[in-house]
Amino acid sequence: MSPMNTRVASTSSVAKIAAAVGVPLLALITAACGGTGSASSSSVPGAVAGAGASAAGLAVANTSLGPVLVNAQGMTVYLLTADSPGMSSCSAPCLANWPAVSGVATGGPGVVAKVGQATTTGGASILTAGGWPLYTFVQDHAPGDVSGEGVQSFGGTWYAVSPSGQPVKTAASSSARSY
Repeated sequence: MSPMNTRVASTSSVAKIAAAVGVPLLALITAACGGTGSASSSSVPGAVAGAGASAAGLAVANTSLGPVLVNAQGMTVYLLTADSPGMSSCSAPCLANWPAVSGVATGGPGVVAKVGQATTTGGASILTAGGWPLYTFVQDHAPGDVSGEGVQSFGGTWYAVSPSGQPVKTAASSSARSY
């Protein structure tokens, strides 16, 4: 067998091994993550023992507004009053400034709201708390920032979300600013 034929045989063997191992491995990873790749509406009780902000989806953090829900990266999450429970009205221009919160539909310690999932107007999955679709704000740069509180844009007012899934309305947010 010439060196060229040996290389082809080796490459073919590697491809067969990768195919034989890759498919079951992909199935195992998908099952372990609990995903099927489909976007469906589901909800689970908010307080899940032992779930923190890492992969859990939502957690609670203390900010200048008091305790609020945060995403897996510790960023404040907001709701838009133009939305309705289970229904996001935020389209592409809105989502460019207020990215949808995605992740596993669970809540860590202190999250008492029912955590679930809905779909954005573009068809992407978005986490919900108390039914309200959740977003972060591009002008929040670090965990604990709450610069989106009280902003009026995209047909409603944006509020940080309490651990019970309700808007956090403060005296400062009642003098809402436009964005």
